[in-house]
Amino acid sequence: MTSDPTDDRTVSVDGGVPVVRLETFAGSWPDDDPDANFKADLAAYSLADPLLTIRNLADNIGVPVGAIVRYLIARWASGGAEGLLELGPSTVGRMREAVADAEAAGTDAARLVAYEQLAAMVGWLHHGLDEPDATYPSGGAGS
Repeated sequence: MTSDPTDDRTVSVDGGVPVVRLETFAGSWPDDDPDANFKADLAAYSLADPLLTIRNLADNIGVPVGAIVRYLIARWASGGAEGLLELGPSTVGRMREAVADAEAAGTDAARLVAYEQLAAMVGWLHHGLDEPDATYPSGGAGS
């Protein structure tokens, strides 16, 4: 792929290697935008500087930063399910099991137990948004 200077969404090529510029996103969108949830995620993740973690990992294991970024993107793109990749198989399995158990029991009480389990998991997952300074130290959270 070649770079089109009029299109900032394209990937340039340097010596046969694709080069992508990491950008933040803080755009706005209408409430009825079918991609609003994804755009909100883009904006939320723009608070963090992922290269802080990636550089540390690259230094610790002795591989290029670009190799780790390529791995992360390829893993996400080939995973097919963003939620599974983000949450991990064990968390998704626990969430599914809570719902399946409640549906098998078929009672409101069992559904309430499942709701409470799911609410606790979602609360844990949302911690990074509730406490960005604790989650993204050293300036990764917009400081």
